[in-house]
Amino acid sequence: MSKINWKQYACNGLYDELMAAPGVPRPAAKALCEYLAELDAHELAEHKSAAEIAIQVMGITFTVYSEGSMIDRALPFDIVPRIIPLDEWQRTEAGLKQRVQALNMFINDLYHDQRIIRDGVVPAEILAQSANFRPQCVGVSPRHNIWAHICGSDIVRDVEGTLFVLEDNLRVPSGVSYMLENRNVTKRVLPDFFATGRIQPVDDYTSQLYEMLASMSPRPGDDPQIVILTPGIYNSAYFEHAYLAQQMGVQLVEGSDLLVADDECVYMRTVDGLQRVDVIYRRVDDMFLDPEVFNKESLLGVPGLMRAWRKGNVALVNAPGAGVADDKVVYTFVPAIIRYYLDQEPLLANVPSYLCMYEKDREYVLDHLHELVVKPANESGGYGMLIGPHASKKERKAFAELIKADPRNYMAQPTLNLSTSPTLCDREMEPRHVDLRPFVLSGEGIYVTTGGMTRVAMNKGSLVVNSSQGGGSKDTWIVDMKGE
Repeated sequence: MSKINWKQYACNGLYDELMAAPGVPRPAAKALCEYLAELDAHELAEHKSAAEIAIQVMGITFTVYSEGSMIDRALPFDIVPRIIPLDEWQRTEAGLKQRVQALNMFINDLYHDQRIIRDGVVPAEILAQSANFRPQCVGVSPRHNIWAHICGSDIVRDVEGTLFVLEDNLRVPSGVSYMLENRNVTKRVLPDFFATGRIQPVDDYTSQLYEMLASMSPRPGDDPQIVILTPGIYNSAYFEHAYLAQQMGVQLVEGSDLLVADDECVYMRTVDGLQRVDVIYRRVDDMFLDPEVFNKESLLGVPGLMRAWRKGNVALVNAPGAGVADDKVVYTFVPAIIRYYLDQEPLLANVPSYLCMYEKDREYVLDHLHELVVKPANESGGYGMLIGPHASKKERKAFAELIKADPRNYMAQPTLNLSTSPTLCDREMEPRHVDLRPFVLSGEGIYVTTGGMTRVAMNKGSLVVNSSQGGGSKDTWIVDMKGE
């Protein structure tokens, strides 16, 4: 590993999060870049090693399914944080709050009057062919009319520096534990930077999460019984389930730990007998929640859970059916959804998109597969999509057939030149593509994390940042520049 010379750092014509040009750090990153440049090769290697040891000691792991095994491995972590000025972040936060508010109104409308369909703002066929619309949820009114209590929206920056929302994750969004642990690791490796008070804290998330969950309780009182429902130790995000339960001081349970009694309330089996459960933060997908209603073979859920929820005897977070808005095709209508429900212009833009269900868009997509990213409506984790510029002719031809067979299921976007951030690789500092997943909590009010989980494409030139496909992460600093 060599000493860092920022003048040799190549931005390659892309927007870099820390460097405005070779040798020219952005104002918010100036102190960090100067500090890193003063370290010799041995000191840099020590910092990197210290972070790796901390991650192993903390047990921060993730399962990469694509490796063909179920073995946990340490989440790849880069010690060089991504930095965003506070004033820019405040504008982004306002846009996220606006977006999630409109999405919750949209979901609630779909399960009640469907005004937005009747008024022709969202085509009826979008709903009719939705894989995540749950007829079992029609007529249910969750507390505060909130369905997506926890949202993880993925944000990217283009070559001009403009921030776009790439997608909204409203079903079972994951990654917030890595955001929190990334900060803990960075505090160990770069402690002096946190003494100034300019880096905004993130450690209030679990208390905010607990307060939001408690506010959903169907029974008034100061001490609701809250549990986290996990699919179990073989789930890729099990570390997060256990981490959040421990941080909030709530029980981590599996489906077999719960039962629905004759009074249609949910109870937890304990050594002291049955205890009624008020709020379930579920990390189990809809289709496995209740074998009475969904997948009859499921051993992950609780028989009768939907009955208890429909009766208002238990809160489910996120609510079943919230995934109707977690659809890459519905995503393209979010600006119109914001205008319809809030009568406001969107504060955060969508990435320009093409809907294959429309003939004109479909023809364009099929003719330009070599330069587009094509996504299926309901996959997550980066699975099932085509990155045109990196695909072979054979792969593009096969994907064209998929689009023709089910056009409603596909949308396409230009291949964005995602922003980069300096990343300490094996031998030197190199740019790597990044995105950002902030987390938004919706209850009686709306709370946005200060920053989020910055995901890094660890492989040179790769645009795939998903942890489930081998991506890594880094800490995100929101820096107050007042007085600079």
